[in-house]
Amino acid sequence: MTHSCHKKLIPNINRISGQINGIGKMIDEGQYCIDILNQLKAAKSAIATVEAKILEKHIEECVRDSLHSQNQIDIKIAELVKILKRA
Repeated sequence: MTHSCHKKLIPNINRISGQINGIGKMIDEGQYCIDILNQLKAAKSAIATVEAKILEKHIEECVRDSLHSQNQIDIKIAELVKILKRA
């Protein structure tokens, strides 16, 4: 299943990628641990924001679309439980 509705999050992903690359550079340069940790926390927060937006869209669209079939509802619930257990 593919969803083009997530394409608007590409700038966020690119920003996160830049943050991660910047963190690697900080480590290579031997920068102060707290500064590196602050950047890691910022990247982690940015990832959590993208994750929440994708989860929200999944519930609003994919789960709602599955409500016409009990089998599909069960599948969507199992998917959500599985992904939430990984957190």
